[in-house]
Amino acid sequence: MEMSGPAPNDYEDNDEETFLDESDIINEYEVDEEELPDADEEGGSDGEDDSDGVDDSIHIFTGHTGELYTAVCSPTDAALVATGGGDDKGFLWKINHGDWAFELQGHQDSVSSLSFSADGQLLASGSLDGVVKVWDIANGELKCTLDGPAGGIEWVKWHPRGHVVLAGSEDSSVWMWNTDRAAYLHNFAGHASSVTCGDFTPDGRTICTGSDDATLRIWNPRTSEVIHDVRGHFYHGEGLTCLTISSDSTLVLTGSSDGSLHIVNITTGKVLFAFFFALSPLFYFVLFLCNP
Repeated sequence: MEMSGPAPNDYEDNDEETFLDESDIINEYEVDEEELPDADEEGGSDGEDDSDGVDDSIHIFTGHTGELYTAVCSPTDAALVATGGGDDKGFLWKINHGDWAFELQGHQDSVSSLSFSADGQLLASGSLDGVVKVWDIANGELKCTLDGPAGGIEWVKWHPRGHVVLAGSEDSSVWMWNTDRAAYLHNFAGHASSVTCGDFTPDGRTICTGSDDATLRIWNPRTSEVIHDVRGHFYHGEGLTCLTISSDSTLVLTGSSDGSLHIVNITTGKVLFAFFFALSPLFYFVLFLCNP
């Protein structure tokens, strides 16, 4: 089913004035103008915020000396946090335990991504140096170093039921390793640009990856073969920036730098819905491409 709607350009600013009819008014409220603050009084005479600067945080971690790029919490220990940043460092630390921190040493470039395994036993750190390091949480030691990609690591994800880690790279490839044996398993090749997002489906049977080449690829993790290559007129016009998969492993929602969201059926590879957001904050429209 298709529903036609106004094109995005129809919502761009123009020189024509827009008026409201009386039928557009829902309610009217009387306002005492004397109770309204003057514009030049808001934020003080210099326009700055006059708040008292109260810090409501319960813990502050100050181990990093550069920009922070990634932060994740352990799925099994609510107080355990891992962070990575542009200072080429990663840290494990605990909320309300200011005297404890463990540095994830060895990366030669920014730590761009972190991910805990589903059982909370392992932490994977990906860096723009093209290396993934796996850390044993129990003893605080490096378990193994995984290499292969020729570009920086964009993201790392764990299999939902095992110690298998997946990583997307700037070199347009996706790599998968068994971390218990520090063994390479598969290289998923086919994207034409940096693989900016990806993950296993919650049932662990499929992999979805998105790229700056404006395509979504759905893979068989056992054979590294492409099941579906989603692209074209009814899909994103620019590179993908993020994706998330439904809990029943049937749908994937993808976001793009073109300002749109698309929902894709993982089994069929068909685009079910596309959501386009206009530049104006006052308007949006939804285009239904076909029936689910």
